[in-house]
Amino acid sequence: MIDSEDIRPGDVLSVSCPFTPTEVVRGIGAGPARDHLSVRWPWWEIDESRTYGHWNGVVALGVANNDGYVPPEADAELFRTDPPPEALVAGDRCRVGIPPTVVHVTSVERHDPPLETVWLPRPTRTVTVLRRGLSYREYPDGSHLDGSGYTLHPGDGIPYAFELVLRPYADLLAGDEVADAAGRAWRFDGPWDWTAFDGDSYGAAPVWPLTLLARAGAPRSPEDPEARAVAAGTANGSHEETVRAWTALTGASPTP
Repeated sequence: MIDSEDIRPGDVLSVSCPFTPTEVVRGIGAGPARDHLSVRWPWWEIDESRTYGHWNGVVALGVANNDGYVPPEADAELFRTDPPPEALVAGDRCRVGIPPTVVHVTSVERHDPPLETVWLPRPTRTVTVLRRGLSYREYPDGSHLDGSGYTLHPGDGIPYAFELVLRPYADLLAGDEVADAAGRAWRFDGPWDWTAFDGDSYGAAPVWPLTLLARAGAPRSPEDPEARAVAAGTANGSHEETVRAWTALTGASPTP
């Protein structure tokens, strides 16, 4: 289990949520709602202050419609119903939750003050993920989604559970400065976000092993525990091998 506060972009996770009883408000049908199943949301509370709008307590889940069409919303959707949506009509009782699902994290945002929403509790974090087999650039331009994936709000009342499957460059933190085996200095801002200080665009990532030069603006010596961890973590393998291991788990391309 991983604390949701510790989730980082690039992480490969298994996310789940216990299936919880609820009621179907609208089944799959014709017209604009044919790609959604609407259910009463069992976790959030309606914000009665109405300072930001009004919510009726219903959430629409993206699903494949009766014609077999799978919209982008259904591709991204993590929540599932039991029984499946095609067996449900308005008034039916069902359960909604997330079976253990492999995802990769495309972005993490913190909200201070909490994000303004029409439900309670208001989110303090947004974690955006894509299910296995989906990459950022595979979303069609016509979708209302921005291509980054499905948004989760840990701590918003939904009892998510997160298991860490893989964290590339687990011993580095955003903003770290390192030297590589080829003698180049780099800034690390994420596993797929490297900047060479020499300004040369040749080589998009450093050559292992790596030496931690600075963290949080403070120099680090090779004997510092953080520097030892970085050296040990990159003593074997390469950036390319890390990409291959990540891709094998996610079935996706790294988020640009």
